[in-house]
Amino acid sequence: MSGKAIRLTETKVKNSAPKATDYVLGDGDGLQLRVRSNGSKLWNFNYYHPVTKKRLNMGLGTYPEVSLSQARKLTIDARQLVIQGIDPKEQRDNNRQQQKAASEHTLEKVAEAWFELKKEHVTPAYSEDIWRSLTLHVFPDLGATQVSSITAPKVIELLRPIEAKGSLETVKRLSQRLNEIMTYAVNSGLVPANPLSGIRAVFKKPKKQNMAALSPDELPELMVAIANAAIKRTTRALIEWQLHTMTRPAEAATAQWVDIDIEKRIWTIPAERMKKRRPHIVPLTDQMIAILEAVKPYSGHREYVFPADRNPRTHCNSQTANMALKRMGFAGRLVSHGMRSIASTVLNEHGFDPELIEVALAHVDKNEVRSAYNRADYVERRRPMMEWWSRHIEQAATGSLSVAARNEDDKEKIVAIR
Repeated sequence: MSGKAIRLTETKVKNSAPKATDYVLGDGDGLQLRVRSNGSKLWNFNYYHPVTKKRLNMGLGTYPEVSLSQARKLTIDARQLVIQGIDPKEQRDNNRQQQKAASEHTLEKVAEAWFELKKEHVTPAYSEDIWRSLTLHVFPDLGATQVSSITAPKVIELLRPIEAKGSLETVKRLSQRLNEIMTYAVNSGLVPANPLSGIRAVFKKPKKQNMAALSPDELPELMVAIANAAIKRTTRALIEWQLHTMTRPAEAATAQWVDIDIEKRIWTIPAERMKKRRPHIVPLTDQMIAILEAVKPYSGHREYVFPADRNPRTHCNSQTANMALKRMGFAGRLVSHGMRSIASTVLNEHGFDPELIEVALAHVDKNEVRSAYNRADYVERRRPMMEWWSRHIEQAATGSLSVAARNEDDKEKIVAIR
């Protein structure tokens, strides 16, 4: 004669003592308490898989963290899923995976993973700009959003106020960066498709404007302004260094003493600090070396030629020269990047080889093989051109206290900078 299963009681569960081997106490409906030889007690739901009919165990937790009544409720819920043809263990694993994704695969977390790869292919200054823009404009509203929940309407709503302010270039850059992040998410198997692929089409396009730059005949005005400006000595030296070397703002600001060889008269900028991710060599002129001698008392014992004011152990900001030019009254007329344009215009007008000018500006040669083969040769071919350009700047600075100015009676003497 068969009888009903004997149900467990809280007292029986509590008093169940360990034995030499594990043993099981049944409660009916598939609920079991496994008492381990080490004294621990584990709840299990024993059931048949709804499809394969294979007998399985599903852990429900440990006693006393999970009480008898709680274990019975979990069992009822699991049995209902089996009746519906759903494996409760698979369902629970899927739910846990979704919860994990909700915490790990947020837009900010995915952006961090993307950024670790992205910054290997851009300059440090540009990578700082990328992360700053995301931190300022994106993460406060969407950073905690699961990447699978990112949609075009959400991002459009985020960027519309920025567009309304007229910051169209910022909208363009953020759209591009968010696109790259979502493409990374697709390639990582986190989302099936990029919902932002065509998002830039719904925003106004920024009008392409050339960098503000002075005309060649305004160079003397610039040199006088630099000499008389109420700016730090290292900032004045930075502006002149960028002007003489024809480098980009970030390349000049991050110059390191270790990369400068005074004996060979060259400055080698590593690929990781160049916009085009290729090393660039600048032939040093007398005037450039004079600038270095002028700043050596301030930074010769440090890593960077132009250290930051607040933290001298790092380099100055790439916008330092630009902000100084604005304070000097050149807002709307000249940005620091525009000094490269002055050099290009002057050198082209005076008949220098356009190819050498392009190499001096670190523009990538379309023929990469030829460029690599002739790199060393171009350094020496550019040297006379760079020397002419430095003398041209020096002549424009006549009467002012240029950092690179030299006394006519003593070519090695450097005029003190104010």
